[in-house]
Amino acid sequence: MSGKSLEEVHGSIDTEQPKSWWRKILAFLGPAYLVSVGYMDPGNWATDIAGGSQFGYSLLWVLLMSNIMALVLQSLCTRLGVVSGLDLAQASRKEYPKFVNFILYILAEIAIAACDLAEVVGMAIGLELLFGVPLLWGVSITVLDSFLLLFLINQGMRKMEAFIISLVALIGLCFFLELFFASPDMADVASGFVPEIENGRALYIAIGIIGATVMPHNLYLHSSLVQTRKIKPTKKGIKQALRFNFIDSAIALNFAFFVNAAILILAATVFYKNGIFEVAEIKDAHALLQPLLGTSLAPVLFALALIAAGQSSTLTGTLAGQIVMEGYLNLRIQPWVRRLLTRLVAILPAFITIYLFGENSTGELLVLSQVVLSLQLGFAIIPLIHFVSDQKLMKGFHIKWPLAVLSWLITLTVVGLNAKLVWDEIGNWLQSSENPVYIWIFVVPVAIGAALLTLFIILWPLLKNSFRSNNENMVPHITSAEIGKLAIPEAYNHIAVSVDFSVSDKKSIASALQIGGKEALYTLIHIVETPGAIIYGKEIKDLETYSDMKFLEDYREELERKGYQVAVQLGFGVPKKAIPKIIKSGNYELLVMGSHGHALFKDLIFGTTVDAVRHRVQIPVFIS
Repeated sequence: MSGKSLEEVHGSIDTEQPKSWWRKILAFLGPAYLVSVGYMDPGNWATDIAGGSQFGYSLLWVLLMSNIMALVLQSLCTRLGVVSGLDLAQASRKEYPKFVNFILYILAEIAIAACDLAEVVGMAIGLELLFGVPLLWGVSITVLDSFLLLFLINQGMRKMEAFIISLVALIGLCFFLELFFASPDMADVASGFVPEIENGRALYIAIGIIGATVMPHNLYLHSSLVQTRKIKPTKKGIKQALRFNFIDSAIALNFAFFVNAAILILAATVFYKNGIFEVAEIKDAHALLQPLLGTSLAPVLFALALIAAGQSSTLTGTLAGQIVMEGYLNLRIQPWVRRLLTRLVAILPAFITIYLFGENSTGELLVLSQVVLSLQLGFAIIPLIHFVSDQKLMKGFHIKWPLAVLSWLITLTVVGLNAKLVWDEIGNWLQSSENPVYIWIFVVPVAIGAALLTLFIILWPLLKNSFRSNNENMVPHITSAEIGKLAIPEAYNHIAVSVDFSVSDKKSIASALQIGGKEALYTLIHIVETPGAIIYGKEIKDLETYSDMKFLEDYREELERKGYQVAVQLGFGVPKKAIPKIIKSGNYELLVMGSHGHALFKDLIFGTTVDAVRHRVQIPVFIS
């Protein structure tokens, strides 16, 4: 593992070049918008609609409180990422014992699966409402998000952010128009900011709203995304990055609050005020909008916004899955495989649930998914607060006591509400179940285990010195003492250079010459990969073989004129197999390769040649 979060886009946006304040802040804006889509995903819709239709405007204060909590917590994430250079998953891997770390990873995956369940189902519902696509087909279509994400991230972080921001703007526009049609009484709306919880059902919805607003996967996501900005690693540069990232978070999360509040206000105005209290299903809400608002545009805007919310949130959810998998497990697999795997982890539960319980269960599923998310929050928030309070890890940028107290109060609120919910639910199950023994066997131990784990991660900073060896290291391959025993490396005498006659050859050859100088022997290797070459190998006598050999000879002659010792070697077949075969047959000491030679879709299907070759040769590989 390189140690960099989201390595392919890490530090890819330069914030040092812009001189004016506006250009500089624009360079920082972006990560929080990707995070904000998680705050307005279809799971939020379900809880907001349920809250608005059942309790009018009275739960608006919960939304506002959740938004303030989210802003505090997301700012802690940006602080962790900017200062330590670690995302939340990487920091957890560095901090906790392996067993605890693995449990935290499983819980993070459950949280992402629950989050994706809501996003996938929501997008599928939107496709069904707008285009009539069957729900299960809609769920299946979301698997393509993995490839859309790969395409966007290959275009650069800025274009990906622009795509997400355009979807967010579309959602905002749709709900602005919906509120215009609904015309809520602003005095009644203002009354919703006075805190009150009517009953246990309101508490259940309120916890769902908190779970939908403050989401564990967003904490992992934000701590990684801020590292896409290249900043000056000075005290001034870090302070500036923290300030601009806070502004980014404040703008984006307040916009998300507007969208959530708009959904709840719409549900309260259209349904609650008309005596329609049980609208837990998004589809029901969609069907009732036209007759209650008197315009056919209302359901269309509703479905359009739902698709935009589902599409944007599934992209960022998949990205969060990648961060969690890489950070906790240090699992190195091809990016498209990793993202497809993350996507399937989300799709399969959604597909199976809809298949087994039917389409009518989607509303309760969405609310339940948000409650599951809320239950996972403590396991992400508590480590986060510990990390940003650590003076050594944060290099003097640790949070001060007022912010620490506020963060712990937020944690106490979240964990306390969750504990009450779990206590009440288990009590109801024990009373209503025909076989309560199963609750005692399967549910109660899990709840006790969760409580013990929560206690453990709270107390870990006090306990870790007793449990951890002083020599324990995040990268266990080599210790600092062993580095001193390493022999001084000798210069490479024979360097192989893989060329494909593309523009990347110039970079590869220049890198090789810089490493070996004029003392080394260079062998330029090119693989003929025509269908004939794959079948007949070196027996092939086609035009491309002659042409490729001519190019190699031209390279050799030009380099020899500059005083270098050069040989050429032509291979045949698939490069990822033919290059290792040539390397193994010679006395090469280093292989230099270009980072990219294939087109995007060829890489998607077959994988990159570099990735395959570097696992099949025993000598060092330099990727230019």
